[in-house]
Amino acid sequence: MRPDVRPPPSPVAAVAFDLLDAIGFGFFVAALIFDVVYAQSTDVLWFKAAAWLISIGLVIAIIPRLINLVQVWFPGAVPSTGRARMAFWLHLVGIVAAIFNAFVHSRDAYGIVPAGVWLSIATVVLLTSGNVLVSLQRLALQGERA
Repeated sequence: MRPDVRPPPSPVAAVAFDLLDAIGFGFFVAALIFDVVYAQSTDVLWFKAAAWLISIGLVIAIIPRLINLVQVWFPGAVPSTGRARMAFWLHLVGIVAAIFNAFVHSRDAYGIVPAGVWLSIATVVLLTSGNVLVSLQRLALQGERA
C-alpha cells in the first residue's frame, strides 16, 4: 500500500488569503453601512464613499478568490470538501453581486436606493455565509488531525 503523501500547504498563500479576504469583506461591510446611512439621509458623501468602498473591495477581493480557486478545485495539501466548494460558489456569487452594485452606484445620487442597499446586503450575506462554511471546514479538518 502506498501512503497518502501530500505536499505541505503554502504558508504564503494561506497568509495572503486570510489577510486579503478579511480586508475585502471589511470594505463590503463598510459599503453596506454607508448605503444604509445614505438611505436615511440625503448627504451625497455617503453614497460616493460607498461606491469607492465597493470598487476598492472588488479589487482586493479578486486575489483571495484566485487563491481559493486553486485550493478548492486543484487540491494538494488540504483536501477539498463539499463545504469548501459551496463556500467558493457563495463568494463568487457575492462578488458578482458586488460588481452589479458597482454599476448601480454609478447612477446619480438617490437613484441607487433601494437597489444599491439590497445588493450590498446580498453581497455581505453571501460572503458571510461563505466565511462560516470556511470556518466550519477548518474546524472539521482540525478535528480529523487531533
